[in-house]
Amino acid sequence: MQIDIQSRGFSLTDALVNYSEQRLIFSMSHFSDHINKVVVRLSDINGPRGGKDKCCHLRLIIAGLPNIVVKDTEINMYAAIDRAMDRIRRAVARRLDRQRTLLKRSHPFSLEEQVTVKR
Repeated sequence: MQIDIQSRGFSLTDALVNYSEQRLIFSMSHFSDHINKVVVRLSDINGPRGGKDKCCHLRLIIAGLPNIVVKDTEINMYAAIDRAMDRIRRAVARRLDRQRTLLKRSHPFSLEEQVTVKR
């Protein structure tokens, strides 16, 4: 899984990079075989004016499936990262589960069952 972390509107600190990477690895560890690349874009929308303007935008690329995009805005950047990571984890689980269900419907019998039926 390739991870690309970018910032817009502020300087990216080592602490934010490390936190984002660790949170992403923890959130996606179960799905890492399926994920090709994750782009994390952190931004401060209002700059020094303050307010609920810290944004975490995630784009997850899975081979053979549409990209999954999640965006969350909070007062605190760490809170935005946490919520976005939780949301994308659930979205990936749903997408992969849906894909598995579609594959099962198109191939109703497993290979073992097909061999058994042919005997």
